[in-house]
Amino acid sequence: MLNKYRKSLNKFNGTTTMKYSGNKIIDFIKKLISFVKKPIAIMNHLISYGTGMIILIVIVLFIGVFSALSDDSSVNTSVEGLNSEVIAYTPVIEKYALESGIGDYVSLIQAVMMQESGGKGNDPMQSSECGFNEKYPRVHNGITDADYSIKVGIQHLASCLNDAKVASSGDTEHISLALQGYNYGNGYISWANEHFGGYTRANAKVFSDEMKAKLKTNVYGDPDYVAHVLRYYHIGNNNIVEVAKSQVGTTSGSKYWTWYGFNKKVNWCAIFVSWCANESGMLDDSSVPKFSLCTDGENWYKKNNRWKDKSYVPMTGNIIFFDWQRDGHTDHVGIVEKVENGKVFTIEGNSKDEVKEKNYNLNSKSIYGYGV
Repeated sequence: MLNKYRKSLNKFNGTTTMKYSGNKIIDFIKKLISFVKKPIAIMNHLISYGTGMIILIVIVLFIGVFSALSDDSSVNTSVEGLNSEVIAYTPVIEKYALESGIGDYVSLIQAVMMQESGGKGNDPMQSSECGFNEKYPRVHNGITDADYSIKVGIQHLASCLNDAKVASSGDTEHISLALQGYNYGNGYISWANEHFGGYTRANAKVFSDEMKAKLKTNVYGDPDYVAHVLRYYHIGNNNIVEVAKSQVGTTSGSKYWTWYGFNKKVNWCAIFVSWCANESGMLDDSSVPKFSLCTDGENWYKKNNRWKDKSYVPMTGNIIFFDWQRDGHTDHVGIVEKVENGKVFTIEGNSKDEVKEKNYNLNSKSIYGYGV
């Protein structure tokens, strides 16, 4: 009887202990799994967040680099003069420019020559190595005939202007692309268009570096060639309207009033007219005065017997003066683009702080007079 009780007791204790121990193990495993799940979830969140941040950083860096390579700030409006050697070649330049179909680009050709040689030596256009040279060795200074150098250089430049799709002598965006092509070769033009949509100083440097690595040389062209040439170039070849049209949409006027010499913002409508006159070469021949006040411009035209009252029908390129207050004093000025269907179309600086194209009836009471 005692033995039977002991067996029964042992059986009971064993079963209870096993169940109890089993339950504890199961609870422990559940807690362990729950504990492990939390850091895993946190890690997954961090990884996901980190991956997103990495992707975001890569995108931002890509946009930044691409923007730097695609940003075009190449136009240099600080114009330097030509020397006597380059000017002496003007008849020859005009002859071959007409032959190559770029008669409107004489000023640009002169600027290229100024940068290449200053008009000195037997290869003033430094065109020996271009494909149009069929008479002399295609090596540096291989051409020994200045006339032939100019002919070949102009043919090469005409080809670059065509490939860059330059629309006019005031189209500085595409002229910049063409000029860098003149320096590097036409291959740069297609490369820049394909990868960046055009010229920038930054991608010109990239192209130079790539070619240096490819050709295993220390120098390949001049990455700053465009700025170096444009410092000698009066945009527009005496066409003030073309220059003005190239500026439409420009805001704030800082490029104009800093050019004039002001160190803080001023009313800049007259300064804009002066800037356009400078860029087209009209300040040099006194066709248009340099003035920052509308009244000074009016006085200059009257003093030089070149003033017309508001009854005059203006011509393209005339300077139009306005009297917004209608008090007998001019207070705004612009450039006449054209006259059509009884209206005068203008390009004006500082029109709500922007360069804008506008138009008025020829009998508008706001028109004050014209400088011609």
